[in-house]
Amino acid sequence: MLEDRDYMRQPEHGVRVSLTVMLLAANAVAFVAECLTLGCPPRFFPDNAFALSVEGLRHGYVWQLITYQFMHANLWHILFNSWLIYLFGREIEEVLGRVKFLVLYLASGAVGGGFQVLAALLWPAFFGGPVVGASASGLGLMAAYAVLFPTRELTLLFPPVTFPAKTMLIFSAVLAVLGIVFPIDNVANAAHLGGMVTGVAFIRWFVQGGAWPADLSFPLSRRSSWRRAASTPPQEELSTEEFVQSEVDPILDKISRHGIQSLNARERQILEQARSRMAKR
Repeated sequence: MLEDRDYMRQPEHGVRVSLTVMLLAANAVAFVAECLTLGCPPRFFPDNAFALSVEGLRHGYVWQLITYQFMHANLWHILFNSWLIYLFGREIEEVLGRVKFLVLYLASGAVGGGFQVLAALLWPAFFGGPVVGASASGLGLMAAYAVLFPTRELTLLFPPVTFPAKTMLIFSAVLAVLGIVFPIDNVANAAHLGGMVTGVAFIRWFVQGGAWPADLSFPLSRRSSWRRAASTPPQEELSTEEFVQSEVDPILDKISRHGIQSLNARERQILEQARSRMAKR
């Protein structure tokens, strides 16, 4: 029975603290340490061993690509990034698991930092000093969320506008590109873009096996979309056996190859319909 399979069961919530909360706690502890040692708000100098800088990487301080992610410039900076991580991190962690989630988080920050350093080397005036903050990591989580759940609706705090997750990703990417073309002081737009690129690439290539989600693609024409729909019988007209063979089996094959996290919203809905049908037998 479908309901007996692992991927059809409701997730069990253990008592252990989520990795998302642990990362938020690490950011908070790091910020308190900064205030105690560098003042509040902290003042970062080019020779800082943990904030990301071109000078630091030239001296071989490659760990800055990780440590800068846990440092912040002021209270509002850490509050915004913490909200970003909490908003998207909980569900991404549940879908990917702790290990892949942590790899995604750190990789988004590291690649984002690499983008920022590259921008500094190409346009020295663009780089305004040491870089700190978890925004690249948080935006990597946001991008991953948009690829996994492109049609989920999100509402901004201000202004209170609601739109699909994929729209937020596109809007954030456009803002980052504009910020690179027209630099703004104290905003690491290249890092933001790098974090988002990493989030999309990680989900597409390491989670979904290189398959582009159907919800993020668009038909070449209305006619081709109509032909596909016309050639496929409505699900209601199929018997349970035909429904399982034509609709469910390909999804189960996809799960066996790439894991349940590779499914898009439509495929998850089909599994729910299959479970309902089986329960009525």
